[in-house]
Amino acid sequence: MPPRVKKLYSENNDFQYAETLRRNRHKRHKHRVFFVEGVRPINQALSHGWPVTAFYYTRDKRLSGWAESILAGSTAQVHYEMPAALMDRLSLKTDPSELIALVAMPQDDLGRIPVRPDLLIVVFDRPASPGNLGTIIRSCDALGAHGLVMTGHAADLYDPDTISATTGSLFALPVVRLDGPQDLVPWFDSLRQRLGTLHVVGSDEQGTVELADHDWTTPTVLVVGNETWGMSAFFRALCDTIVRIPIYGSASSLNVACATSILLYECDRQRRGQQ
Repeated sequence: MPPRVKKLYSENNDFQYAETLRRNRHKRHKHRVFFVEGVRPINQALSHGWPVTAFYYTRDKRLSGWAESILAGSTAQVHYEMPAALMDRLSLKTDPSELIALVAMPQDDLGRIPVRPDLLIVVFDRPASPGNLGTIIRSCDALGAHGLVMTGHAADLYDPDTISATTGSLFALPVVRLDGPQDLVPWFDSLRQRLGTLHVVGSDEQGTVELADHDWTTPTVLVVGNETWGMSAFFRALCDTIVRIPIYGSASSLNVACATSILLYECDRQRRGQQ
């Protein structure tokens, strides 16, 4: 059944629904739908099979072949056509995108993360910054991680700033949110049973092992902590090893997204060396 087309002429309920999802975390999670803008994020969402519930666009300007193709193949429930002035108010960009999509959230199920012999998972404990969270998701996608788990009270995974920072990688990488680290313990036990081994590795400037001296080629969970407080005591107790990145100059530490990217690169470097 083709999407219904509804024409909007004012900031009515349909407009306000999308605008609220853009800015209100509580509403996003209540409705389990989030706001996506931009060519690459929309392409990634569609290519990885995320359900789009609605598209918003204007016919006041000629749409590109890309936008027309997306709309022609759309399985969304409804398409909203609106004047350019309304599209400008809905968009987060100075130069509004041609399409804005509303996308359904997947369930927070650890089963979404594939279990492989070379398993590599990142656990991010209580991320505070959408930018850091999005950048780490992007690095995980780029450097061979198979999934990311967020724990505790944290930045919103579906905040537009997080999505923007991932540059579309959110849709390619399984990301699961859990209430706290205790929810990971039975999963780690099941992974050890399935894989025969699992190394839980924390990262801290006071770590006892330099990252290049650690063997990253076994099934690994990399734990990175909150930007201000680092890993919790609970996670420290779960770790088999805590590594550090040697740094120089006057800097006392690295930004968590930078540090995670360095750790993932070392892991990938060692694993490529085995091939």
